[in-house]
Amino acid sequence: MDNFISFIQQFIILFLELTLLFIVISFVVSLIQQKVTEEQIKNILHRPNKWSGYLYGTGLGALTPFCSCSTIPILAGLLSSKAPFGPSMSFLVASPLLNPMIIILLWSFLGWKITLYYFVIVWIFAMVLGFVWEKLGFWAFVKDVRVRRKESTESKTSVSIWRLALQDAWSFFVPVFPFLVLGVFIGAFIYNFVPETFIIQIAGSDKPWTIPVASVIGIPMYIRAEVMLPIGDALINKGMGVGAVIALLIGGAGASLPEVVLLSKLFKRKLVMAFMLSVLFVAILTGFIIQLML
Repeated sequence: MDNFISFIQQFIILFLELTLLFIVISFVVSLIQQKVTEEQIKNILHRPNKWSGYLYGTGLGALTPFCSCSTIPILAGLLSSKAPFGPSMSFLVASPLLNPMIIILLWSFLGWKITLYYFVIVWIFAMVLGFVWEKLGFWAFVKDVRVRRKESTESKTSVSIWRLALQDAWSFFVPVFPFLVLGVFIGAFIYNFVPETFIIQIAGSDKPWTIPVASVIGIPMYIRAEVMLPIGDALINKGMGVGAVIALLIGGAGASLPEVVLLSKLFKRKLVMAFMLSVLFVAILTGFIIQLML
């Protein structure tokens, strides 16, 4: 009975905290996105110093959409407008893995130290992957991208940017709501009812094979951060390795099946495969690095 009461209390508190965080972060990011257009992003990525282009591409990716699928339309617009290939690929890698929601949720659940390791490692990988793909000539595997741009309307300017940001925050929250409930429910259930010995036997931190397995499992599962992090927090508290949780997060958020399907409309098969293998490599290596640094 005590476990059941603790489960209910933890579920309610965690759900309210995550709901508030999600709406506030969505609101702030919407304000930023209203000020930053695709044309501005393209101009920022065209830098005389190529490395600064990769730096800006990664940074802009960290400030833009919440999930991998919502990154693709912006990427299509950049490629259509002839933005530089390498920095655009850094943007593609960074956007789903370094967005504000993941970073703040990581900080909330796993602390600033793990979040800092994660942020720095993934940032470096995003820049390096964009650079390597360009040097290998992968730009030749981009399909002929054509994006029909909508004409700007005056009606949008008549609505307050604050009201638009609030509408965006709500529109982001509604489809995520069931995932949020599911993630909090599973996390609270694991924390209160699953024995520690069971988790340690299956996926303890002393079992390195759990990291590559977790990274592969994440892709077909398409685990959103809102679902994964409450579950991951509970699993870590029960003895699962932090590295495996990080690998699962990167695999699910960085190379989900819906994103791969959308990318196949923009990229030829070789570049899609390179993208998937690169994300898996980042997931596995980041998991091992973080596990060793703790």
